[in-house]
Amino acid sequence: MRSLAYALLAAAVLALAGPVRAQEKQSENTEQLEIGISTDEIAISSDFRGADLTIFGAIGGYDPNLLAQSKYDIVVALEGPKDNMTVRRKERVLGVWVNRHSMTFELAPESYSLSSTRNVDQIASEQVLNSIGVGLQHIRLDPIGFIGDGSSVAAFREAFLHLKETGGYFQRDPGGVQFISASLFKATVKLPANVPNGTHVVRAQLFRDGVFISEKALPLRVVKTGLEQMISNAAYNRPVSYGVLAVVLALLTGWIASVVFRKD
Repeated sequence: MRSLAYALLAAAVLALAGPVRAQEKQSENTEQLEIGISTDEIAISSDFRGADLTIFGAIGGYDPNLLAQSKYDIVVALEGPKDNMTVRRKERVLGVWVNRHSMTFELAPESYSLSSTRNVDQIASEQVLNSIGVGLQHIRLDPIGFIGDGSSVAAFREAFLHLKETGGYFQRDPGGVQFISASLFKATVKLPANVPNGTHVVRAQLFRDGVFISEKALPLRVVKTGLEQMISNAAYNRPVSYGVLAVVLALLTGWIASVVFRKD
């Protein structure tokens, strides 16, 4: 009888614990993230020298105690259009530098500007950052082809990141996200002077004490205007006519220069 009573008591405890655990799991992540930008399109003229884009956001359903302890972190990134990117490595052959090795990464962002409440590597573990592709060192770069030695993926990856950073396409600003009130924040991301044309994505991620909670994304179109846009459209939409016109203009420019600087 005593063993039967213990069994019934254990069954009752498990029955009660099940709904409690389910309820705890449902309420585990109660925070929501909202962001907004002042415009969904940016026009780039020929004299564009770069600009700052400000994103405002708010955390809903936050825990005031955790917020007071600075347990919440936010990462905001402006990701450019994605395309297959090839990195080449030169070697000296018979006194001439030639491309001997190359690797192509699938759908890598053409530009990437990052802001965060602090250094990204201090916000979450490497495993978490890799899983969601947050941070310059954690961007997803999947090789889809190579020429020559394709075993050193890490070396080509580092070379790709280095070229993008030195060229101004990849930027980071630890501390670029700041809380302006209890749950409101603002972030500043940079558009480089050579920002690529196309649809960009403003992406914000919320972390709580190293745990990824939620994400919000908004599209941002970057379009060229004026003469630069006309030339770009002609190059893409009518490549043959554009090529012929470029050759004619080059010949005409050379002829005019020879007449102007002719020595009698």
